[in-house]
Amino acid sequence: MALAQLDRQTDMTRVLVVDDHRTFAELLSGALASAGMDAVGTAHSAGQAIAMAQELQPDIVVMDIEMPRQDGLAATRRVREVAPRAVVAVVTAHRDPDWVVRAAQAGASAFIPKDGSLAEMIDVLSRVQPGQMLVAPSTFSGGATCAPAASPARGAAPQLTRREQEVLDCLGRGMQVKAIARVLGITLETCRGYVKSLHAKLGVRSQLEAVVKAQQLGLLSSVDEH
Repeated sequence: MALAQLDRQTDMTRVLVVDDHRTFAELLSGALASAGMDAVGTAHSAGQAIAMAQELQPDIVVMDIEMPRQDGLAATRRVREVAPRAVVAVVTAHRDPDWVVRAAQAGASAFIPKDGSLAEMIDVLSRVQPGQMLVAPSTFSGGATCAPAASPARGAAPQLTRREQEVLDCLGRGMQVKAIARVLGITLETCRGYVKSLHAKLGVRSQLEAVVKAQQLGLLSSVDEH
């Protein structure tokens, strides 16, 4: 018991890697350990992932979306139930914005392309927090699968005011409306007004969809290196 308490007191982020490709899971686990994270285990099926998450109670679960028998999004919902303090970062070959929304609805807190760089993945995992959705920058940067086949007719980016752009950039960093208002020195109601305006201009209904659409249109400033 004392040893378990000691483990909880360490500063290392405890990560469970879930992927049905054993080699990928083991290589990623080793890379995360080299980056200073505590790779507590690898799971190769949804059922194994749920059981290990319940037993190990990791800080982060890196979840492959496509697995046999039960997909990673269904597994994400169960992991969030059995390990409520864990955040789930999904990794996938899918780049369609619909998948980002589906991942968020399943309870994921990060979306990372499988063919992105290891540095990007580690950066996202180091910044992911509950209650937000971090989308790796490479998700919509180039590649044949970046733009969905059925994009809305309006392909041109809307004109944003300077303040709207500032609010949008903050949303893109995963900030909540209250924090944005505080950082920009505006009232909460004023900030909500800018968010509503962004929703209208982008043709979306939620902050997550606003960020995804803005990334598609190239409206978000580059993510700062923190």
